[in-house]
Parts: sequence; C-alpha cells; structure tokens
Amino acid sequence: MSARLLVVHHTPSPATREVLEAVLEGTRAEGIEGVDVDVHPALSATASDLLAADGLLLGTPANIGYMSGALKHFFDTVYYPSLGAQRGLPYGYWVHGNNDTEGASRAIESIAHALGWMRSAPPLLVTGPVDRHVREAAFELGGTLAARVMD
Repeated sequence: MSARLLVVHHTPSPATREVLEAVLEGTRAEGIEGVDVDVHPALSATASDLLAADGLLLGTPANIGYMSGALKHFFDTVYYPSLGAQRGLPYGYWVHGNNDTEGASRAIESIAHALGWMRSAPPLLVTGPVDRHVREAAFELGGTLAARVMD
C-alpha cells in the first residue's frame, strides 16, 4: 500500500510556480519509493483529500503580510471536517513573498497547531527572486516530506 502525500498550493506567479516544481522534483528524489503525490490547487483541495493523506505540503505566496486567500479557503474548507482526525499529520510548507513572509508563516503554524499536525521540516520562507539556493531548499523540503511519509 502506498503512502499519500498531499500537496496543496496557490501558485499564481512564476516564482511560486518555480518553487512548487522544485518541491515536486524533491518528492521524486532517488530513494523515494511507495509515495503517491496528490497535487491540488488550494481552491480545489477538499477535506476528503486531506483525510486520505499521510502527509501534507502547503505552498502560498505572502499577500499583504498573510497567506493567500486561496490557502485560507483550503483551511476554512477542511478545518471542521478534519478537526481531531489528523493529529500528528506530518506537514511542511513554503511561502514566497516580495518582502515579508512572517505573517503568512505565523498563520499557517497557528492553524496547523490547532489541527494537531506535526511540522516535519523547517518552513521554506523566500523573499525576492527564486535562485539556485531556493530551488535546492525546495527540493529538500519535498524530499523530506516524501521520505517522512514513506516510513
């Protein structure tokens, strides 16, 4: 039986799309086996998707100091149906902003804590352009979460 890693993202810009692609490459890294990666835009991901997941990766731009409305919509959609059902769910996330990612990070951490999820990798907080170092960190984030659910 395969483990399922759910990737929920809002990637409206080329920079956020580039981070997503590097994260997804990491989920397919050498040595990762038996992990099905289920990728959903935040506006279409459902509570059923979350409840079927063994791990979760979230991605969002930082908009006006907060996570995107699309990722907030995902949280609003899944919060009550999954409350208490996914305690200990391993998760990780990335945030890309032009100048500030702290508000978005704080909000994600707060909601994840309320849901009882377990952060399994340091967040990838990116301001400015996506360069080689960001792509490598995104690859590592994807690989770390995929390896975590593979156990």
